[in-house]
Amino acid sequence: MNIPNILTLARIAFIPLLVVLFYLPFSWSMPIAAGMFALASVTDWLDGYLARRWDQSTPFGAFLDPVADKLMVAVALALLIERFDTALLTLPALVIIGREIVISALREWMAEMGKRGMVAVSWIGKLKTTLQMVAILVLLAFPPAHPLAQIGVVILYAAAVLTLWSMIQYLKSAWPHLSRSM
Repeated sequence: MNIPNILTLARIAFIPLLVVLFYLPFSWSMPIAAGMFALASVTDWLDGYLARRWDQSTPFGAFLDPVADKLMVAVALALLIERFDTALLTLPALVIIGREIVISALREWMAEMGKRGMVAVSWIGKLKTTLQMVAILVLLAFPPAHPLAQIGVVILYAAAVLTLWSMIQYLKSAWPHLSRSM
């Protein structure tokens, strides 16, 4: 067990805390929930940075890091779908969650074929992740009627567009292998 893996495990431990904070009936609970999500987002960057910098990458960390990321994002988006209770937010949230499932399965399948590098994270994926984290942070921090929440929805749509774009790129690069196995 090393510090990068501990940070990844901490990100998973933050999930129930995020849910509890989200539902607390206090005026301060939403900004604190947003802060918890921001802290989790920072650990996402930090654990990868430290693992590379200190040469502490492990198979356990390589497995757990994307799982922690996807769990945190999916739970936060599910909470926001409930809070906003509108198709306007539900649509991009479901696009993002659905893409994560598809690409996770694709990466696993490609890894079994020894071709995982063909679906490695791209700059589009990194930009998508940044936009979705910012959008979720803003949407957690402000109630639906707040003008900043509306900006958060716009950012979430931008993340959803990049989500679809990156998914198409990953599927295109994997298509020769996928089509051979049909």
